[in-house]
Amino acid sequence: MLPLTIATVVGRGSRLTERLWVGIWRALFMSVGQSVHPVRPKKPFPTGLCCLALGLAVFLIGLVLASVFIYRHYYIPQQIPEDSLFHCRVIFEDSVYAPLRGRQELEENVGIYLEDNYEQISVPVPRFGGSDPADIIHDFQRGLTAYHDIALDKCYITELNTTLVMPPRNLWELLVNVKRGTYLPQTYIIQEEMMVTGRVRNMRQLGPFIHRLCYGRETYRLRRRSQRQRIERRETKNCHSIRHFENTFVVETVICDRF
Repeated sequence: MLPLTIATVVGRGSRLTERLWVGIWRALFMSVGQSVHPVRPKKPFPTGLCCLALGLAVFLIGLVLASVFIYRHYYIPQQIPEDSLFHCRVIFEDSVYAPLRGRQELEENVGIYLEDNYEQISVPVPRFGGSDPADIIHDFQRGLTAYHDIALDKCYITELNTTLVMPPRNLWELLVNVKRGTYLPQTYIIQEEMMVTGRVRNMRQLGPFIHRLCYGRETYRLRRRSQRQRIERRETKNCHSIRHFENTFVVETVICDRF
């Protein structure tokens, strides 16, 4: 009976030992599980978001610059000092085409933009007829002259004739010197004849000042007639003239369409 009792005790002891080891291993695994955390992979830097933000910033800067340019050149009337705005009248004689009329008077408003290097002239309806009212721009930076014939509501573009048109600084000095009097000294008139050569399609190539003057209007190119090609005005059926001055003399620009 004794061996059986010992075997029984030994069997029970082995079960206790087994349970003890199982408990130890469970406790060990639980402590390891609580102390060790899984390593999460790091998220890559959001390069797409960075590029999007950079592109948005560039777009906003471009939008602001474009808005400033458009606002300045197309919506705000140019503001210049009072000493650069002139209301002028000049007395002249037309001894060639109207010798019997004697002395005639021409009136116009002149704006001189020294910083932008251009002149803007507004010729109202003449008191005695003979020419059309017009707005004129001489753009020395582009080398172009634009005539907006108000009676026809058409624009005409030609190369700037620096022989007839004083530069802004010279014209400003001339008008300042005669500003004390109401009239400019009596002078004479010369004539230049222009021929319409074709329609202008691309208005932006004319520069912001002429583009603003002629936007939405029919615009044509002009070519000066040579002395041999000139014809008598009485034989011309489709011509109109604009009288203006931006020098010490009056200029009559005769614009003729194709026959």
